[in-house]
Amino acid sequence: MAEASAGLSGVVAGRSAIATVGKAGHGLRYRGYAIEELAAGACFEEVAYLLIHGELPASAELDAYRNRLAARRALPDAVRDIMQRLPAHAHPMDVLRTGCSALGAVAPVVDLAAMVDAADTLLAQLPAVIGCWRGVAAAGAGAGSHAVHTLVQFGAGPVTPTAERALDVAMTLYAEHEFNASTFAARTAASTLTDFHSAVTAAIGTLRGPLHGGANEAALDLISSFDDPDAAEAGVMRLLAEKTLIMGFGHRVYRGGDPRSPIIEACADRLVAEHGGAEMLAIARRIEAVMRREKGLFPNLDFYSAVVFHQLGIEQRLFTPVFVIARLTGWAAHVIEQLADNKLIRPTAEYIGPDDRAFVALSER
Repeated sequence: MAEASAGLSGVVAGRSAIATVGKAGHGLRYRGYAIEELAAGACFEEVAYLLIHGELPASAELDAYRNRLAARRALPDAVRDIMQRLPAHAHPMDVLRTGCSALGAVAPVVDLAAMVDAADTLLAQLPAVIGCWRGVAAAGAGAGSHAVHTLVQFGAGPVTPTAERALDVAMTLYAEHEFNASTFAARTAASTLTDFHSAVTAAIGTLRGPLHGGANEAALDLISSFDDPDAAEAGVMRLLAEKTLIMGFGHRVYRGGDPRSPIIEACADRLVAEHGGAEMLAIARRIEAVMRREKGLFPNLDFYSAVVFHQLGIEQRLFTPVFVIARLTGWAAHVIEQLADNKLIRPTAEYIGPDDRAFVALSER
């Protein structure tokens, strides 16, 4: 039997042409393109097209893609009714999970040939799932980029060009990350030949877990708990002495630094210049300095994303749903890739239970 690996760490569980994560000399790349170049030169719709359709779009293809997404934003009446009946106190990730499942019930997609189209449609609709639940007027309607649409549906504001670009970049950075827990859950579900929405629903449920999603929410809790950088330094030193886990630092794959972190930090700088919030950013940077000095740990994408999302006016409990809106593109790419050359995913467990035992009848026990 092959040697067991806790959490499948270091185990190559499949082959993929979608992304490289932490590969020496390559960092993070989507279908061969460096994340730094995509974040600097592409819009999120280009990245979504790249991941779902396989190549970057030409200008006419991008225009058509934007129009297609905008035209598909409205939710079916049955799904709108479900969203409006969910309680306001529901967890937003439960709302997204329910909305995705409901959309699959209305229009299930099992045929691989239809899944690219289904992915585009779900990408267009998911922000409106949150918008409809929140009671946004005309949820799902409206023009504008996917970033603007998401900001409106999530109740963020003001929606300035700087804000639009910041969320656009953030969604690009969150779009794909190889065989992480939620993506692997989606591929595992897809390998059973289930429908597209069931595979995505499995991914959303997996991302709901605090060890996978939610780190940006926890990071905001930490940053917001301090009044100034000096208080942050003293507080983090105390937390480290108490051996408290500091969310938003380190990464299971990256050893020399998360290549996405400086990109999202630069977005925070631009937002501060326009919207204010310099003190929060200064606190975050002091926390980063302490963590580097004391633990040799670097911030991951979630740490400065917390600052950016807060500056954008996104409600804290909606931070992980923003992650979902972006990562749907990666999940869809992996579901399609899995089904193109499918083999049922069924690993083996190392048994650690009792040795063989003889059954004893109930009357003799």
